[in-house]
Amino acid sequence: MANKSKKIAIIGGGISGIAAAKQLRKHNPVVFEATDCIGGVWKHCAFRTTKLQTPRCDYEFSDFPWAQRDNSSFPSNIEILEYVRQYAEHFDVLKFVEFNSKVVEIRFIGDRRHKSDQYGSLLSGHPVWEVGVQTTGSETIQWHTFECLVICAGKYGDIPMIPKFPQNKGPEVFKGKVLHTLDYCKMNQEETTQLLKGKKVVIFGFKKSAIDFAYECSQENQGPEGQTCTMVIRTLRWTVPHYSVWGLPFYMFYSTRAAQYLHERPNQGFFRSLICTALSPVRKMASKIIESYLTWTLPLDKYGLKPDHPFEEDYASCQMPILPENFFAEADKGKIDFKRTSKWGFWEGGVELDDGTKLEADVVVLATGFDGKQKLNAIIPDPFRSLLDFPSGMMPLYKGTINPFIPNTAFVGYIESVSNLHTAEIRCKWLSRLVDDRFKLPSVEKMLGDTMEEIDIMKRTTRFYKRSCISTFSINHTDEICEEMGWNAWRKSNWLAEAFSPYNSQDYAEKED
Repeated sequence: MANKSKKIAIIGGGISGIAAAKQLRKHNPVVFEATDCIGGVWKHCAFRTTKLQTPRCDYEFSDFPWAQRDNSSFPSNIEILEYVRQYAEHFDVLKFVEFNSKVVEIRFIGDRRHKSDQYGSLLSGHPVWEVGVQTTGSETIQWHTFECLVICAGKYGDIPMIPKFPQNKGPEVFKGKVLHTLDYCKMNQEETTQLLKGKKVVIFGFKKSAIDFAYECSQENQGPEGQTCTMVIRTLRWTVPHYSVWGLPFYMFYSTRAAQYLHERPNQGFFRSLICTALSPVRKMASKIIESYLTWTLPLDKYGLKPDHPFEEDYASCQMPILPENFFAEADKGKIDFKRTSKWGFWEGGVELDDGTKLEADVVVLATGFDGKQKLNAIIPDPFRSLLDFPSGMMPLYKGTINPFIPNTAFVGYIESVSNLHTAEIRCKWLSRLVDDRFKLPSVEKMLGDTMEEIDIMKRTTRFYKRSCISTFSINHTDEICEEMGWNAWRKSNWLAEAFSPYNSQDYAEKED
């Protein structure tokens, strides 16, 4: 039997879930967190050496600045967890969190009949969803009813993405140890040292987690007896050592309103489309300037790591990893090596590449990502589950938050930008006003049209479009959110700052309105 009904359930206590709880706190939401702490991937999917991809001042809540604000350092995962904890305590959000409470199933119990031209209110006044929760150490499922769900379960962590291997080429033939980076994150320092020190390690991948792991492996193998960590790479990415290009701040190229005029955006109109087309050579030149700097400052040619695609394609797909300090210094010492391949499999002594090369290994680590879709499919019921499966690989969400065919439900944390914290927080502010009926959503047709246009833009901008990323039009995207909330979209004090200074969460502090 279900417990007493409440208004809002928030699934997940990561960055997005805590941001949602703060913005919706007057409704006394219930936050279901499967573990014993908040922080999400920063707690459960980070290595000792993991640092933020974004400078400190670009990753902060609009009403809770870092104690020491600077825009040149990248906080560690420990610093981020402490910052989020302080934020949650400051706004008394932890009282809403039910720890060790995993959502295992969701049932729809509401009326599926909706107005054809209006999505309606997220709070209906009667239960719409049943949420089945299992606490740690218990086999009993407790059922709770809610008017509205805010799903912040995230795309990363929990379920690892494991590649498929040809017959007799899988991990079962390998005599060493195979693990995913998620398994590694659960180890303590003594266990990781025992795993890596003096071992021949092969890691698959070349995104952030793979790069961080390779660097951590090199630190465990210092000295003449230390072994090499070999990175096996299928798709190259442009890597960035810091946010400065030929002495210029990186934000000048992408994170100002003037810079974003160079890129296509949804609902831009005929005149803006003409401007964007006319300025396309400038956009390409900006990408070339960054590529020339990275090629000059990093030994990409030396190690065969220079991508064939333009830099802006990695930026537009939110797949631009930041290098740990001294990463290539470790490669120069022979502690990190690189191999390219399109296919690979196991043999009893290690890994075999598509050209027949056999790499000996004691440990193989899969930095192959996470299956966020499977995590959602595990709890979202039919027929709504099918609405999350889209041929492009991107979730079709209006303003990155609402699927108009899933009643009384919002998703936060499923769209990415340069600063995912800001992207989540501004949508939570928008969502809280939507819940309070302070504005209405457009028609279903309008929402679907805007969503499809965003997906089409992403597909035209980068070949790596299997994720929802708004980095090249994030300011314009936030403009539309502000306009729907009744805010002034232009947040700076004068036109010069508006055009050429970077935007961050502090520009959207509510005290300005």
